[in-house]
Amino acid sequence: MLSRKQKHFFLKFFSLFSVVRGYNILIIIIAQYLTSVYILAHHLPIRRILFDLNLLMIVLASSAAIAAGYIINSFYDREKDLINRPHKTMLDKLVSQRTKLSAYFILNFLSVVFASYVSFRAVLFFSIYIFAIWYYSHKLKKYPFIGNIVAAVLAVVPFFAVFIYYRNFDLVIFVHATFLFLIISMRELIKDLENLKGDFVQNYRTIPVVYGERTSKRMLTVLAILTLIPIYFLLTRFNIGYMYFYFYGSILALIVFLVFLWFSARKLHYILLHTILRLVIVIGVFSIVLIDVDLLLNRIM
Repeated sequence: MLSRKQKHFFLKFFSLFSVVRGYNILIIIIAQYLTSVYILAHHLPIRRILFDLNLLMIVLASSAAIAAGYIINSFYDREKDLINRPHKTMLDKLVSQRTKLSAYFILNFLSVVFASYVSFRAVLFFSIYIFAIWYYSHKLKKYPFIGNIVAAVLAVVPFFAVFIYYRNFDLVIFVHATFLFLIISMRELIKDLENLKGDFVQNYRTIPVVYGERTSKRMLTVLAILTLIPIYFLLTRFNIGYMYFYFYGSILALIVFLVFLWFSARKLHYILLHTILRLVIVIGVFSIVLIDVDLLLNRIM
Protein backbone atom coordinates (compact mmCIF):
# COMPACT_ATOMS: atom_id res chain seq x y z
CA MET A 1 0.00 0.00 0.00
CA LEU A 2 1.17 3.49 -0.84
CA SER A 3 1.34 6.13 1.87
CA ARG A 4 -0.62 9.37 1.55
CA LYS A 5 2.62 11.22 0.75
CA GLN A 6 3.48 8.73 -2.02
CA LYS A 7 -0.03 8.96 -3.47
CA HIS A 8 0.22 12.76 -3.45
CA PHE A 9 3.58 12.56 -5.24
CA PHE A 10 2.20 10.29 -7.97
CA LEU A 11 -0.86 12.51 -8.40
CA LYS A 12 1.43 15.52 -8.85
CA PHE A 13 3.56 13.55 -11.31
CA PHE A 14 0.52 12.60 -13.40
CA SER A 15 -0.73 16.16 -13.13
CA LEU A 16 2.53 17.52 -14.58
CA PHE A 17 2.51 14.73 -17.20
CA SER A 18 -1.01 15.85 -18.14
CA VAL A 19 0.06 19.49 -18.40
CA VAL A 20 3.04 18.76 -20.69
CA ARG A 21 1.01 16.10 -22.56
CA GLY A 22 3.77 13.53 -22.38
CA TYR A 23 1.86 11.15 -24.67
CA ASN A 24 1.93 13.76 -27.47
CA ILE A 25 5.64 14.35 -27.00
CA LEU A 26 6.33 10.60 -27.19
CA ILE A 27 4.45 10.45 -30.51
CA ILE A 28 6.48 13.41 -31.83
CA ILE A 29 9.77 11.71 -30.84
CA ILE A 30 8.74 8.50 -32.62
CA ALA A 31 7.62 10.53 -35.65
CA GLN A 32 10.94 12.41 -35.85
CA TYR A 33 12.96 9.19 -35.82
CA LEU A 34 10.69 7.35 -38.28
CA THR A 35 10.73 10.35 -40.61
CA SER A 36 14.52 10.41 -40.43
CA VAL A 37 14.87 6.67 -41.12
CA TYR A 38 12.29 6.33 -43.90
CA ILE A 39 12.09 9.74 -45.58
CA LEU A 40 14.77 12.30 -44.74
CA ALA A 41 17.84 10.02 -44.48
CA HIS A 42 16.65 6.84 -46.17
CA HIS A 43 20.08 6.48 -47.84
CA LEU A 44 21.94 6.19 -44.51
CA PRO A 45 22.43 3.02 -42.41
CA ILE A 46 19.80 2.84 -39.67
CA ARG A 47 22.41 2.50 -36.91
CA ARG A 48 24.02 5.74 -37.99
CA ILE A 49 20.67 7.51 -37.59
CA LEU A 50 19.67 5.91 -34.28
CA PHE A 51 23.08 6.56 -32.69
CA ASP A 52 23.54 10.05 -34.15
CA LEU A 53 24.07 12.31 -31.12
CA ASN A 54 23.27 15.45 -33.11
CA LEU A 55 19.87 14.04 -34.09
CA LEU A 56 19.25 12.97 -30.49
CA MET A 57 20.00 16.50 -29.28
CA ILE A 58 17.62 17.98 -31.88
CA VAL A 59 14.88 15.58 -30.77
CA LEU A 60 15.51 16.38 -27.08
CA ALA A 61 15.57 20.13 -27.80
CA SER A 62 12.27 19.80 -29.66
CA SER A 63 10.70 17.75 -26.86
CA ALA A 64 11.78 20.18 -24.14
CA ALA A 65 10.54 23.21 -26.10
CA ILE A 66 7.19 21.55 -26.86
CA ALA A 67 6.72 20.49 -23.22
CA ALA A 68 7.47 24.05 -22.12
CA GLY A 69 4.99 25.27 -24.72
CA TYR A 70 2.22 23.12 -23.29
CA ILE A 71 2.97 24.53 -19.83
CA ILE A 72 2.81 28.18 -20.90
CA ASN A 73 -0.29 27.46 -22.96
CA SER A 74 -1.94 25.91 -19.89
CA PHE A 75 -0.86 28.92 -17.81
CA TYR A 76 -2.55 31.45 -20.11
CA ASP A 77 -5.62 29.26 -20.72
CA ARG A 78 -6.34 28.32 -17.09
CA GLU A 79 -9.56 30.38 -16.87
CA LYS A 80 -10.85 29.14 -20.22
CA ASP A 81 -9.97 25.52 -19.40
CA LEU A 82 -12.01 25.69 -16.20
CA ILE A 83 -15.04 26.05 -18.47
CA ASN A 84 -14.02 23.77 -21.35
CA ARG A 85 -12.22 20.97 -19.47
CA PRO A 86 -13.09 21.22 -15.77
CA HIS A 87 -12.00 17.66 -14.83
CA LYS A 88 -8.62 17.90 -16.53
CA THR A 89 -8.11 21.37 -15.08
CA MET A 90 -8.71 20.07 -11.56
CA LEU A 91 -6.01 17.43 -12.11
CA ASP A 92 -3.64 20.03 -13.57
CA LYS A 93 -4.20 22.32 -10.55
CA LEU A 94 -2.46 19.78 -8.28
CA VAL A 95 0.75 21.40 -9.51
CA SER A 96 1.00 25.07 -8.50
CA GLN A 97 1.35 27.85 -11.04
CA ARG A 98 4.75 28.69 -9.55
CA THR A 99 5.97 25.12 -10.09
CA LYS A 100 4.66 25.14 -13.65
CA LEU A 101 6.47 28.39 -14.45
CA SER A 102 9.69 27.02 -12.92
CA ALA A 103 9.35 23.91 -15.07
CA TYR A 104 8.66 26.12 -18.08
CA PHE A 105 11.93 28.05 -17.71
CA ILE A 106 13.94 24.92 -16.90
CA LEU A 107 12.62 23.09 -19.98
CA ASN A 108 13.35 26.05 -22.24
CA PHE A 109 16.86 26.30 -20.81
CA LEU A 110 17.40 22.57 -21.43
CA SER A 111 16.13 22.97 -24.99
CA VAL A 112 18.80 25.60 -25.69
CA VAL A 113 21.47 23.49 -23.95
CA PHE A 114 20.61 20.47 -26.11
CA ALA A 115 20.64 22.64 -29.24
CA SER A 116 24.03 24.09 -28.31
CA TYR A 117 25.55 20.62 -28.74
CA VAL A 118 24.59 20.72 -32.44
CA SER A 119 25.50 24.26 -33.47
CA PHE A 120 24.93 27.94 -32.83
CA ARG A 121 22.37 27.96 -35.65
CA ALA A 122 20.43 25.27 -33.79
CA VAL A 123 20.47 27.45 -30.66
CA LEU A 124 19.13 30.37 -32.70
CA PHE A 125 16.49 28.15 -34.34
CA PHE A 126 15.13 26.82 -31.03
CA SER A 127 15.36 30.21 -29.31
CA ILE A 128 13.10 31.65 -32.03
CA TYR A 129 10.83 28.58 -31.72
CA ILE A 130 10.53 29.06 -27.94
CA PHE A 131 9.71 32.76 -28.38
CA ALA A 132 7.15 31.96 -31.11
CA ILE A 133 5.37 29.44 -28.84
CA TRP A 134 5.22 32.00 -26.02
CA TYR A 135 3.95 34.76 -28.30
CA TYR A 136 1.32 32.44 -29.77
CA SER A 137 0.12 31.40 -26.30
CA HIS A 138 0.15 34.97 -24.99
CA LYS A 139 -1.34 36.84 -27.96
CA LEU A 140 -1.88 35.17 -31.31
CA LYS A 141 -4.14 32.27 -30.29
CA LYS A 142 -6.87 34.76 -29.37
CA TYR A 143 -7.26 35.92 -32.97
CA PRO A 144 -9.01 34.19 -35.88
CA PHE A 145 -7.05 32.75 -38.82
CA ILE A 146 -3.59 33.86 -37.70
CA GLY A 147 -3.90 31.88 -34.47
CA ASN A 148 -4.88 28.72 -36.37
CA ILE A 149 -2.16 29.13 -38.99
CA VAL A 150 0.58 29.79 -36.43
CA ALA A 151 -0.54 26.80 -34.31
CA ALA A 152 -0.31 24.50 -37.34
CA VAL A 153 3.11 25.89 -38.29
CA LEU A 154 4.44 25.46 -34.75
CA ALA A 155 3.28 21.82 -34.76
CA VAL A 156 5.29 21.13 -37.94
CA VAL A 157 8.47 22.96 -36.84
CA PRO A 158 10.02 19.96 -34.97
CA PHE A 159 10.02 18.02 -38.25
CA PHE A 160 11.42 21.07 -40.04
CA ALA A 161 14.36 21.03 -37.60
CA VAL A 162 15.23 17.45 -38.62
CA PHE A 163 14.63 18.35 -42.27
CA ILE A 164 17.19 21.18 -42.06
CA TYR A 165 19.67 18.89 -40.29
CA TYR A 166 19.63 16.32 -43.12
CA ARG A 167 19.29 18.94 -45.88
CA ASN A 168 17.03 16.69 -47.90
CA PHE A 169 15.02 18.84 -50.33
CA ASP A 170 13.14 16.10 -52.19
CA LEU A 171 9.71 17.22 -53.41
CA VAL A 172 8.00 14.27 -51.69
CA ILE A 173 8.96 15.73 -48.31
CA PHE A 174 7.13 18.98 -49.05
CA VAL A 175 4.05 17.04 -50.20
CA HIS A 176 4.05 15.00 -46.97
CA ALA A 177 4.49 18.25 -44.99
CA THR A 178 1.57 19.87 -46.83
CA PHE A 179 -0.68 16.92 -45.97
CA LEU A 180 0.34 17.11 -42.30
CA PHE A 181 -0.11 20.89 -42.19
CA LEU A 182 -3.66 20.67 -43.58
CA ILE A 183 -4.68 17.90 -41.16
CA ILE A 184 -3.27 19.87 -38.22
CA SER A 185 -5.07 23.02 -39.45
CA MET A 186 -8.34 21.05 -39.42
CA ARG A 187 -7.57 19.81 -35.92
CA GLU A 188 -6.94 23.36 -34.66
CA LEU A 189 -10.28 24.56 -36.07
CA ILE A 190 -12.13 21.59 -34.56
CA LYS A 191 -10.49 22.42 -31.21
CA ASP A 192 -11.91 25.94 -31.52
CA LEU A 193 -15.39 24.49 -32.08
CA GLU A 194 -14.88 22.13 -29.16
CA ASN A 195 -13.82 25.04 -26.90
CA LEU A 196 -16.40 27.52 -28.20
CA LYS A 197 -18.08 28.14 -24.84
CA GLY A 198 -14.89 28.96 -22.92
CA ASP A 199 -13.46 31.00 -25.80
CA PHE A 200 -16.64 33.09 -25.97
CA VAL A 201 -16.71 33.74 -22.21
CA GLN A 202 -13.00 34.66 -22.11
CA ASN A 203 -13.28 36.85 -25.24
CA TYR A 204 -11.02 34.76 -27.46
CA ARG A 205 -11.72 35.90 -31.02
CA THR A 206 -11.47 32.48 -32.64
CA ILE A 207 -13.09 31.65 -35.98
CA PRO A 208 -16.21 30.00 -34.43
CA VAL A 209 -16.65 32.93 -32.00
CA VAL A 210 -16.30 35.63 -34.67
CA TYR A 211 -17.85 33.95 -37.72
CA GLY A 212 -20.02 31.21 -36.22
CA GLU A 213 -20.18 27.43 -36.38
CA ARG A 214 -21.59 27.23 -39.90
CA THR A 215 -18.71 29.23 -41.42
CA SER A 216 -16.25 27.12 -39.44
CA LYS A 217 -17.80 23.96 -40.90
CA ARG A 218 -17.51 25.39 -44.41
CA MET A 219 -13.84 26.13 -43.79
CA LEU A 220 -13.27 22.61 -42.50
CA THR A 221 -14.93 21.24 -45.64
CA VAL A 222 -12.59 23.31 -47.83
CA LEU A 223 -9.55 22.16 -45.83
CA ALA A 224 -10.64 18.52 -46.14
CA ILE A 225 -10.98 18.90 -49.92
CA LEU A 226 -7.56 20.61 -50.12
CA THR A 227 -6.07 17.68 -48.18
CA LEU A 228 -7.03 15.42 -51.10
CA ILE A 229 -4.52 17.27 -53.32
CA PRO A 230 -1.32 16.11 -51.53
CA ILE A 231 -2.92 12.67 -51.08
CA TYR A 232 -3.48 12.47 -54.85
CA PHE A 233 0.14 13.38 -55.62
CA LEU A 234 1.51 10.98 -53.00
CA LEU A 235 -0.57 8.14 -54.46
CA THR A 236 0.16 8.83 -58.12
CA ARG A 237 3.54 10.59 -58.43
CA PHE A 238 5.73 9.13 -55.68
CA ASN A 239 6.84 5.73 -54.50
CA ILE A 240 5.37 5.40 -51.00
CA GLY A 241 5.28 1.59 -50.83
CA TYR A 242 2.46 0.11 -48.79
CA MET A 243 1.74 3.49 -47.22
CA TYR A 244 -0.90 3.91 -49.93
CA PHE A 245 -3.16 1.85 -47.60
CA TYR A 246 -2.89 4.66 -45.06
CA PHE A 247 -3.77 7.39 -47.55
CA TYR A 248 -6.76 5.49 -48.91
CA GLY A 249 -7.83 5.04 -45.29
CA SER A 250 -7.32 8.78 -44.74
CA ILE A 251 -9.69 9.55 -47.64
CA LEU A 252 -12.31 7.33 -46.03
CA ALA A 253 -11.72 8.99 -42.64
CA LEU A 254 -12.13 12.45 -44.19
CA ILE A 255 -15.42 11.42 -45.82
CA VAL A 256 -16.73 10.12 -42.47
CA PHE A 257 -15.42 13.29 -40.82
CA LEU A 258 -17.28 15.60 -43.24
CA VAL A 259 -20.56 13.66 -43.04
CA PHE A 260 -20.47 13.70 -39.25
CA LEU A 261 -19.32 17.34 -39.18
CA TRP A 262 -22.49 18.66 -40.79
CA PHE A 263 -24.66 16.80 -38.28
CA SER A 264 -22.61 18.00 -35.30
CA ALA A 265 -24.10 20.49 -32.90
CA ARG A 266 -22.74 19.62 -29.45
CA LYS A 267 -19.33 19.62 -27.79
CA LEU A 268 -19.32 15.80 -27.64
CA HIS A 269 -19.69 15.68 -31.43
CA TYR A 270 -16.67 17.95 -31.90
CA ILE A 271 -14.64 15.86 -29.46
CA LEU A 272 -15.37 12.78 -31.59
CA LEU A 273 -14.36 14.68 -34.74
CA HIS A 274 -11.17 15.79 -32.98
CA THR A 275 -10.48 12.14 -32.12
CA ILE A 276 -10.82 11.15 -35.79
CA LEU A 277 -8.17 13.70 -36.79
CA ARG A 278 -5.87 12.66 -33.95
CA LEU A 279 -6.14 9.05 -35.09
CA VAL A 280 -5.30 10.09 -38.66
CA ILE A 281 -2.15 11.80 -37.36
CA VAL A 282 -1.07 9.03 -34.95
CA ILE A 283 -1.74 6.18 -37.39
CA GLY A 284 0.11 8.20 -40.03
CA VAL A 285 3.20 8.29 -37.80
CA PHE A 286 3.36 4.51 -37.49
CA SER A 287 2.39 4.03 -41.14
CA ILE A 288 5.69 5.60 -42.19
CA VAL A 289 7.27 2.13 -41.83
CA LEU A 290 5.03 0.98 -44.72
CA ILE A 291 7.00 3.13 -47.17
CA ASP A 292 9.48 0.26 -47.41
CA VAL A 293 8.79 -2.77 -45.22
CA ASP A 294 12.05 -4.45 -46.29
CA LEU A 295 14.09 -1.31 -45.65
CA LEU A 296 14.27 -1.79 -41.89
CA LEU A 297 15.40 -5.42 -42.13
CA ASN A 298 17.97 -4.70 -44.83
CA ARG A 299 19.49 -1.76 -42.99
CA ILE A 300 19.69 -3.53 -39.65
CA MET A 301 21.57 -6.45 -41.19
